[in-house]
Amino acid sequence: MAGEEVTLAVIGAGLRGGAYARHAAATGQGRVTAVAEADPGRRERFAAEHDIAPENVFADWRALAGRPRLADAAIVATQDGDHAGPATALAARGYHVLLEKPMATTEADCVRIVEATEAADVILAVCHVLRYTTYTHALKELIDSGRLGDVVSIQHLEPVGWWHHAHSFVRGNWRREDESSPMLLAKSSHDVDWLIHLMGQVPERVSSFGGLVHFRPENAPEGAAENCLDCPVEKQCPYSAKRLYLSCLGDPDKEYWPLGAVTSERTEAGVLAALRDGPYGRCVYASDNDVVDNQVVDFDFGGGRTASFTMSAFTPLDFRKTRIFGTRGYVEGDGVRLHVHDFVTGVWEVIDAADSDGASAATGHGGADGRLVDAFLAAVASGDRSRVVSDPRESLAAHLVVWAAERARLTGTVQAVPAVTAALEARQGAVHREF
Repeated sequence: MAGEEVTLAVIGAGLRGGAYARHAAATGQGRVTAVAEADPGRRERFAAEHDIAPENVFADWRALAGRPRLADAAIVATQDGDHAGPATALAARGYHVLLEKPMATTEADCVRIVEATEAADVILAVCHVLRYTTYTHALKELIDSGRLGDVVSIQHLEPVGWWHHAHSFVRGNWRREDESSPMLLAKSSHDVDWLIHLMGQVPERVSSFGGLVHFRPENAPEGAAENCLDCPVEKQCPYSAKRLYLSCLGDPDKEYWPLGAVTSERTEAGVLAALRDGPYGRCVYASDNDVVDNQVVDFDFGGGRTASFTMSAFTPLDFRKTRIFGTRGYVEGDGVRLHVHDFVTGVWEVIDAADSDGASAATGHGGADGRLVDAFLAAVASGDRSRVVSDPRESLAAHLVVWAAERARLTGTVQAVPAVTAALEARQGAVHREF
């Protein structure tokens, strides 16, 4: 079907599913022909936006999957814990799958998704969007050129942003492990995959430390109320929901995200009503959150080669920061520029690798969201799977590293990273033993 428009079914028409679908339609590469979305208002708005036939609008993905195939490919962008069901069922129906990260919230389900897509011989693209930035392309090209010699070690920081962490991981959908997944999986599986991409191999062992330090009841300021709208210390609090969400009004990017997760209203009265009645007005010290607000992971790639990763809530929301230590050169990168020092000449060079967009989801992660969708649609249209930068087993490998790191953090041990082939074989053996 080279050169043809790819038809799409969207499972989960929230911020991520909506963004991917909107880009596909705007570029003329894709056309949405079906949607499954549980929220009635969101479902109605999405169907109207894409002019979807009423018979192809569903409240549940199971109803969509029960019909003959309605599109060439499916975008699965439901909540994390609801990925495995639609991804495996739609793959079995012959849909190519663009799957929001993380793949799933358990190792077994991640493996099951890979098995299903391989058995159906369909394309699976996991949304590790960091691989698709201009910055990443320039950095990978620099490493592969040999200018740095052998890469010995990498230091990498994810600055989540104080207000972003409060929005998504204290008040929002990813605040609890039992309702979503560990922070390292929900937020930083991007970064684990990215480090593997740069190193060109999967680590052999990992260790990890971190916890929930600040967003706890005992750290509430004296006199703090349970809702920001009632709080006498709200004006002095860096995590004021009133300040954050009212400041989004009038800014199209911020109205899309983070405000779009709070309310569809674009008035002061609408925002205040949502903060009064919904979870986003809660005091960050009086929520039911349990995910970590800081974490460090150390990676052993074998032969003495290492990497370290830090995730912190206590930063501005910004591009990732990275240092790469090679035997012939050193790189310091800020997500926009690479500062390269050559050990032979002693010369510093600055490589500009900026994208036009910012670092957040509101602006498409530095243009990476659009490039990911472009690559997936091109792969489906042409049949050339190499257009997708990471294959299913590479994505699974990154998830297995995350789970090993979580075991290391919770047990205070160094954990070996299981091989992808071993994980697949173990899953197949377990299935066989069930019958």
